[in-house]
Amino acid sequence: MTDILVIGSGGAGLTAALEAKKRGKSVIVLSKTHPTSSQTCQAQGGINGVLGNNDDNIQNHINDTLRSAHNLGDEKTISYLCENAADTINWLDSIGVPFSRDKNNDIAQRSLGGASNPRACYSSDYTGLKILHTLYDNCLKEGIEFINEHMVLDFIVENGVVKGVTALDIETTKVKQIATKKVITASGGYAGIYTNYNTNSTATTGDTVAAALRAGCELSNMEYIQFHPTALKDSCVLLSESARGEGGYLVTKDGNRFTDELAPRDVVARAIYEKIKNNQEVYLDLRHLGLEKIKETMPQEYDLALQFANLKLDEDLIPVMPAAHYTMGGIKTDINGKTNINGLYAVGECSSNGVHGANRLGGNSLLEIITFGKRTAGAACEDIKDTASFSEKEYPQYKHSVDMIKNIFKKENRINFYERKKDMGEVFYNNVGLFRSKELLDDTYLKVKQWQEESKVTGIEDKSRIYNTQLKELIEFNNMVQLCEAIVLSAINRKESRGAHYRTDYKNENPDLAKESIIIKEGTALKGDLI
Repeated sequence: MTDILVIGSGGAGLTAALEAKKRGKSVIVLSKTHPTSSQTCQAQGGINGVLGNNDDNIQNHINDTLRSAHNLGDEKTISYLCENAADTINWLDSIGVPFSRDKNNDIAQRSLGGASNPRACYSSDYTGLKILHTLYDNCLKEGIEFINEHMVLDFIVENGVVKGVTALDIETTKVKQIATKKVITASGGYAGIYTNYNTNSTATTGDTVAAALRAGCELSNMEYIQFHPTALKDSCVLLSESARGEGGYLVTKDGNRFTDELAPRDVVARAIYEKIKNNQEVYLDLRHLGLEKIKETMPQEYDLALQFANLKLDEDLIPVMPAAHYTMGGIKTDINGKTNINGLYAVGECSSNGVHGANRLGGNSLLEIITFGKRTAGAACEDIKDTASFSEKEYPQYKHSVDMIKNIFKKENRINFYERKKDMGEVFYNNVGLFRSKELLDDTYLKVKQWQEESKVTGIEDKSRIYNTQLKELIEFNNMVQLCEAIVLSAINRKESRGAHYRTDYKNENPDLAKESIIIKEGTALKGDLI
């Protein structure tokens, strides 16, 4: 039995694994895909931190984060994030992250949306990717064990204590039980619900968030999904905020700028969406920056625009649209990553610890996953000494998971879930996106209940036992359908506009509703409220 099982091999998971290993614990990292292909790669623009190189200060960073959170952020958690930012960045620098440098050979910093000062440290426009690769290299040096291509099915919980997980071996379609003393889930968010309208990888389907809900965890602020203002039109390939941080403009076809490019993301995304809904194209204009600066500061964006749109940043206007990018809600935790289930911790985008509130500040996502990846692992390691005796017996959840997979293979397939998944993306983008209303949300809730009923008679055509991706994708779809209900219930309950949640029927913030929205499972039903 291992001491700590880490689910997810992104920045949060790898950081947690390194910290646990440093503290002398045995660690396994379980990943649905392979390390270095996680969503951390999409955090291109930078990682925030006050380094003392300019007139910025930590209180400014705290204030910017609180303002972006719209009174839903936890001040203690936010203060910890900002006060430890320099240590986080210096640690990344010490283990080999190749940060870009300024003329004084200090770590270079740029402005991102919502920030009062340029404090985002970056590595060209590959910041998340470079951090991820460096963390993985260090995990390999430490001899940390990885189990790849295994998908979590459910948490094993006995008498209110997590005992491990059941997981699907994607290669063989066999179910495995993995027992452990503590579980840290760092498996990413759930923006994959917005099929064809998100910047995420296809693996970002909220599997452990749904599993945590089934196990009895509280979910928090599920209605808060951040839309990135600048995804390539049609493909939704992300064009980093670094493009605007370096001086890019947002313009209509006639060349007119219509918004503050470095306003908070929700403000900019809604401004773009309104133009598009009024049949106006919106473009990212970088031509005035010149090829030399573009190639130096955003080579990845240059290549992406050329590869996916056959356009050149130095010569062409780049058509853009908002796309679902980041989920602020997730498994409710305290500042140490603890959930309401003993022994189960969550960190990163799958969690909700109060650091982002109603709207994440650009540049804080990478900072969160590293800073709290360390803290959560530290808490889990400290708690191991209080762990009761554990058994590697076969738990009832294992048989339940085995039977679930058998039933999927036996079930006659009456519904094409790929079509439903496409419908889900379109419905959620239009109804539970940048603008919402009671009518749209009620209509969506009925759709969700229909999808849930249909899932009972949805099987798979492919009956093979080797790399059955259809099996994996059906399980992902069922998880997303479950989370859809949590999102819509939370959005219905929040009768106001706050941050990334904007309702056309309640256009103002209501001071009395500066509360968390909580979702729990009671029997077979989900219950939600603001507390």
